[in-house]
Amino acid sequence: MYDVVIVGGGPAGIFCALSLIENNQNLSIIILEKGYDITDRRCPAKKLNKLCVRCNVCNIYSGWGGAGAFSDGKITLDPEIGGWLSQVISIEKTRQYIKKADEVFLKYGAPRKVYGDDPDIFEKWRRRASLAGMKLQKNPIRHMGSDLSFNILSHMKNELKKNVEIKVMTEVESFIVENNIVKGVKTRDGESFLSKVVVTAPGRSGASWLRREFTRLNIPMKRNPIDLGVRVEIPAEVMEEITRDLYEPKLKYVSKRFDDNVRTFCVNPRGEVLTEFFENIVTVNGHSYNSHKTDNTNFAILVSTDFTEPFKEPIEYGLSIAKLANLISNGVVVQRLGDLIQGRRSTHERISRSLVSPTLPDATPGDLSFILPYRILSNIVEMLKAMDKLVPGIFSKQDTLLYGVEAKFYSSRVELNSNCETTVKNLFAIGDGAGITRGLSQAAASGLYVGQVVSERLRT
Repeated sequence: MYDVVIVGGGPAGIFCALSLIENNQNLSIIILEKGYDITDRRCPAKKLNKLCVRCNVCNIYSGWGGAGAFSDGKITLDPEIGGWLSQVISIEKTRQYIKKADEVFLKYGAPRKVYGDDPDIFEKWRRRASLAGMKLQKNPIRHMGSDLSFNILSHMKNELKKNVEIKVMTEVESFIVENNIVKGVKTRDGESFLSKVVVTAPGRSGASWLRREFTRLNIPMKRNPIDLGVRVEIPAEVMEEITRDLYEPKLKYVSKRFDDNVRTFCVNPRGEVLTEFFENIVTVNGHSYNSHKTDNTNFAILVSTDFTEPFKEPIEYGLSIAKLANLISNGVVVQRLGDLIQGRRSTHERISRSLVSPTLPDATPGDLSFILPYRILSNIVEMLKAMDKLVPGIFSKQDTLLYGVEAKFYSSRVELNSNCETTVKNLFAIGDGAGITRGLSQAAASGLYVGQVVSERLRT
């Protein structure tokens, strides 16, 4: 019997545990993580600079530190970016707990420098973006880089081990619920962990599992928009001025043809493109580091789609699109922008003429129009044209590369009360897997908040 079982050793679960022991070191806490320990997490594809080799457990998505361990390590300090936590606990509390999360990151070694907090610099770029037909969202950001994120999350684990039991390679199968009160969890190996409180924080890789479990328990859920698009890779010099000032410009655009919301996501100055393995599907992502730089910058352009009744499976829709890319390639398709516009597939020979040497060299040259719907591709091309007005050189038919598919699977959002508690008593849900956050900062903030809520409840 434990006081608290935490499902998931990603940022939300880690920060929840940090908050719990800060408030009460006498609590008995266990974290169950389905992936490897952080020191054992090695992506063979990344090491060999190749495409995803489809490990049984993805070392990019799963393991101690979650996707945050290998993410670009961006700490977004604005409460309106990175999820919907403010709709659950209020905007002021979200701002308060993001600040607390940032202080914890600083305590464990995050850099002091913040990008995008100078109002004059932001206003300069906001005006330019507006003239190009886009909205620049304020986005003060602290950048750790994938290498420093890894070190910081390792230090957090060493600190937590003093007071918290941690079990890796332990996948939770179901929640134990009696009379609508959670009593613990059961693992796929048949082991039960009983507790007074369960905090579920499985991250994006656990979104499908969590949706199935909540459906079984009749816990209400909402559908978040699904984000589908491509990762763009260009010469670093093209965006050097704006990334030097803002690091990650958050640009929003409403397409003229379809009136859809399109946005940039996860800008990686002088970073690299890589693959991820999710639900037996290979998708594309990007990272950057503090310790070494490439000659390229990459970022995602994502199109957000809200589905209405009767459709209820947005994650499956996204997976089906990604499956097409896997079907006609090694997992990821790369295409020159000019080839896409001319309606022809790219080849190795055509890509070799580009100024950009792909940082994912094993991606299959091909034609994205065989994969992504016309509506999404049309929106992406429109936004690239708008971005070219802001940063000339992005809409280069020869030197801009597009990788597909990039997809973000956080499409089921559980209905929670203001304590982040589900309709099952003492079952709390936080982080990206619960669909209330979509990034490092808000995931960590949700963990700190629920840690305090649970500590207070267990005192009574």
